[in-house]
Amino acid sequence: MIRNPSFAMHRLRQTGRFRNAPQVLWSIATSRTPLRRDALRFVMKDGTVIDTPNQPGARVPIYEVFVEDAYDYDALTEGLRPDLVALDIGGHVGCFSVALAKHSREARVHTYEASPVTAQWLFRNVEQNELSDRVHPHHSAVAGVTGTLEFADNGRGSGLNGVTAAQRSGHPTAIATVPAVTFGDAVRAAGGTVDLVKMDTEGAEYDIVLNSSAEDWETVSRIVLEHHAVPGQDAAELERFLVGAGFEVTRRESGGTAGILWLDRR
Repeated sequence: MIRNPSFAMHRLRQTGRFRNAPQVLWSIATSRTPLRRDALRFVMKDGTVIDTPNQPGARVPIYEVFVEDAYDYDALTEGLRPDLVALDIGGHVGCFSVALAKHSREARVHTYEASPVTAQWLFRNVEQNELSDRVHPHHSAVAGVTGTLEFADNGRGSGLNGVTAAQRSGHPTAIATVPAVTFGDAVRAAGGTVDLVKMDTEGAEYDIVLNSSAEDWETVSRIVLEHHAVPGQDAAELERFLVGAGFEVTRRESGGTAGILWLDRR
């Protein structure tokens, strides 16, 4: 039974935007049958290829980035230097990083993904799109302190994996010990100058941002940061910190228990 026919029709129309739409639709339709395929391939009109687990939560970012242009790459990169350096924190299977590198042909991206399962897909997508010279994937969390942390991973490539996500994923999780670096460490690993930061870490953003220093952000010109409901935390804390570090909010989005802050350096 289709629970939301209008959304299903919306997704059907969106799927038509992929070069291999019939194969995508067949794989999705059979994902819960004995014919299921564990891997799902999306081929964009420009030839970009993204492989992902054939699971609802893993498929969503492909539609958001490559069909809906949720990050509006033209606006996101406007005014930044052509050879910009970006940090993609919470890189998932690499959609944001691959799309940015395709959009801005001189950009370099350092991509951090903590999930051991999802990181495998990230490395795969960077390599098969021949972007290894400009997109540098890291299997590591970004956190408030350098070391290791316990990470909840449901093994399905879900965007809900994370250090705060064990009770929110809706699926059994495995706890993995993963390496962690600070935001300052990530900036230094990128060469010390970062122009653009995208962050989507399912609740870990408070630990990352509030334990960084204003100096860590001094080369950054633009931020797009997704924030989530975490007990004892408030998105206003993130905004106060970043405004104090020299940014101004240019746009706010909210929906359900999450929201997005868009900020530019004043």
